[in-house]
Amino acid sequence: MERELTLEFVRVTEAAALAAARWMGRGDKNAADGAAVSAMRAVFDTVAIDGVVVIGEGEMDEAPMLYIGEKLGCGKEPVDIAVDPVEGTNNVAKGLPNSIAVVAVAERGGLLNAPDMYMDKIAVGPKAAGCIDITAPVKENLKNVAKALKKDVSDLTVVILDRPRHEKIIRECREAGARIKLIPDGDVAPAVAAAIEGTGVDMLLGIGGAPEGVLAAAALKCLGGDMQARLWPEDEEDIERARKLGITDINKVLTLDDLVKSDDVIFAATGITDGDMLKGVRFFGNGARTHSLVMRSRTGTVRFIDATHRFDKKPIFVRQHLC
Repeated sequence: MERELTLEFVRVTEAAALAAARWMGRGDKNAADGAAVSAMRAVFDTVAIDGVVVIGEGEMDEAPMLYIGEKLGCGKEPVDIAVDPVEGTNNVAKGLPNSIAVVAVAERGGLLNAPDMYMDKIAVGPKAAGCIDITAPVKENLKNVAKALKKDVSDLTVVILDRPRHEKIIRECREAGARIKLIPDGDVAPAVAAAIEGTGVDMLLGIGGAPEGVLAAAALKCLGGDMQARLWPEDEEDIERARKLGITDINKVLTLDDLVKSDDVIFAATGITDGDMLKGVRFFGNGARTHSLVMRSRTGTVRFIDATHRFDKKPIFVRQHLC
């Protein structure tokens, strides 16, 4: 992929974040998501790619835009695209932290076409790469990660979604002595944060969305982190959905290379609300300030971008969603 595309994808996530941030704390997660989807789709139309959505807002009959199989861009490079215009919709609606707008792009065929179902995940940063095993007990993984990070288990911070299904792993983490950060929604941001020094996050554990798992894996591939996952079907319908996407072994342990096959991946995210990794959108007068992250696996480059936007200078397709 052309390196210039990295900044183009930041424009995509910035537009989504700016649109969604207008709805922060207003209690309407669907409105926030709808605004972000429209803004993201509009900017994608200006990017020089021949893109296909492999992870998006659902099938064509469920979502009007950014649905699986939709073509994006205005030609040129053939790529697969994974999007989450608002990762953590409840966080935006309630004004809670760690909501982001996310895009991952890889060469055609480079991203797992994950079904819309649950996925069990474990994610760590570069120093603990190769030290995790999703089939092993929680205590063993904590011990191995702590050793790799040259920490005591009591100094580890593990992020887990606050759900009844996680009672067992929460108990096991506490019994091992690890620190736990329970989050209400959105497990992409903490998975990425685990691979960035200074965020205060060492590890992500637990069951979340499978599409979000692929997005997190794309970021971890760029950062040199590690991840393992297993699909977690709730019923036969989930199993059939996975089979339709070519996943025949529902119990297979998926490695980072299974989730992201390509060696050339671009990941971009913009903060919607403040979080461990990115600041949220800040509005002022006739403009706003955004904080974004963009990285590429081929070069290993990681950029944090602090941008100021003047709405009177923005193209009409952005202004429509902000005013």
